[in-house]
Amino acid sequence: MIRALLGRVTMYRIVTIVLLALAVVAFVLTATSRLDPSIFTLRGLLATLAVLVVTSVVADHLLGLVVRRRPHTESAVITALLLWFIYWPTLDVGTLAWLGLTAVAAQASKYVLVWRARHVFNPAAAGAVLMILLGELLGDRVDNPPPSTTWWVASESMAWFVLLGALVVLYRTGRFALAITFAVPAALLTYWNVSSFYPELGQSLEYVAYSTPIVFFAAFMLTEPLTLAPRRAQQLVLAVAAAVVFTWPLWTTKIFDAPIVLGPFEGTYELALVGVNLVAFLLGQRGGVRLRLLESRELGGDLHEFRFEPRRRVRLRAGQYLELQLSHAADVRGERRAFTIASVPDADTVDIAVRVPEDCSSFKRELAALQPGDEVHATGVSGDFLWPRGAGPVLLVAGGIGVTPFLSQVRHEPSRDAVLVYGVPSAANVPYRDELVAAGTQVVLVAPDEPVDLPDGWTHVRESFVTGEVVREAVPDASDRRAFVSGPPAMVSPVATDLRKHRIRVKTDHFTGY
Repeated sequence: MIRALLGRVTMYRIVTIVLLALAVVAFVLTATSRLDPSIFTLRGLLATLAVLVVTSVVADHLLGLVVRRRPHTESAVITALLLWFIYWPTLDVGTLAWLGLTAVAAQASKYVLVWRARHVFNPAAAGAVLMILLGELLGDRVDNPPPSTTWWVASESMAWFVLLGALVVLYRTGRFALAITFAVPAALLTYWNVSSFYPELGQSLEYVAYSTPIVFFAAFMLTEPLTLAPRRAQQLVLAVAAAVVFTWPLWTTKIFDAPIVLGPFEGTYELALVGVNLVAFLLGQRGGVRLRLLESRELGGDLHEFRFEPRRRVRLRAGQYLELQLSHAADVRGERRAFTIASVPDADTVDIAVRVPEDCSSFKRELAALQPGDEVHATGVSGDFLWPRGAGPVLLVAGGIGVTPFLSQVRHEPSRDAVLVYGVPSAANVPYRDELVAAGTQVVLVAPDEPVDLPDGWTHVRESFVTGEVVREAVPDASDRRAFVSGPPAMVSPVATDLRKHRIRVKTDHFTGY
């Protein structure tokens, strides 16, 4: 229920709301002198925030006009808020000017440090790194050099609020494993170093919890979707690498009795993120995907298929998804949507299926209005909802539009022993019926009405909804199969829970907020 509710709001909006809530907390803590009054003043916080937000949004819009790309205001606001939490607040005009330039550099990274319309680096981290490099280049030639990052968000007063906000963001994005994979080694390496200075266990743990931005970094920066590696295993390996670089000054001090300084980077938080962003880019599609619409067709009811021709070959595996971007009257969920690819990896087209009800979002209206020849942009291909390697039997459970990854998989590996339990509103209208028959897939159709004719190899269960019990009764050897469940959260969660109770290995693919 919570996941479905959060899924109605775009990830960008969730992050914006949480960061704004943390900003309110910071103002309250400043007003009550819970944050150091010698550094934090209400005027300083407000002035710094105003400069960062205004310059970030204005730079985003101006750069968008220059390169003829639609700016993303909410992304610019998020970048400004992230920068606000990592630089000391100030009223000094010169320092505020440098911070404004940092915000401009951060936005420029989205338009300049790109490859085939895809930005490579987290904008906030890129802006901070560029300012460090600029400060090194200028040296002593300026009296007021660019300010250093302080990551003041890591403090005892803010810690529990940051943790709560992080849990909300990670729950919405489903990136708990990624965050923990980074946080655990980062915390252990930090503790290993500081335990030499703090004889009491409690003091060392307090330092790890309150004086390092591990949680903030993991939840709000490391998990930015457009700069992640395409595969989950790659993301986890890079999370460990980020933890190593993140704590570089600490553990090198522990080993060599003095930190090994990486050029101008005395602190390595921003460098850690930029480094793993670069590796993730090299592992992925290495560029956005331009798609030209070939045709669209109705699959029945309000379900439509869109067939695109990519400008360049798209690297994908059966079961993965792409994130489509459309310039539309952006609603609360933003300009991007994720769509599972229904076509096979070696096909000449990229096919997606979408429900377009009468009362649909502006995004779907814009998508439905596309004409053959129109071009759209996708930010890349990702996903780990993949069949295991080998020839082991699989159990596929789909609800409605959730059949799309399975369609790609059964057509790509038609000889695999696969049983599909497919729930639809009506047996008279089964999306991709002909394609499933052509692939020779064994299908258990779950529908409240009787089918007019049932293809060979298909069986029918007269139920309104797919449940774990329905799946187990329809597929007697379910416990011998690896199960994959795809569709709306209201179906996926209870079915997966039931199957796991019966010791069936399950992998899920939620269409949250679809």
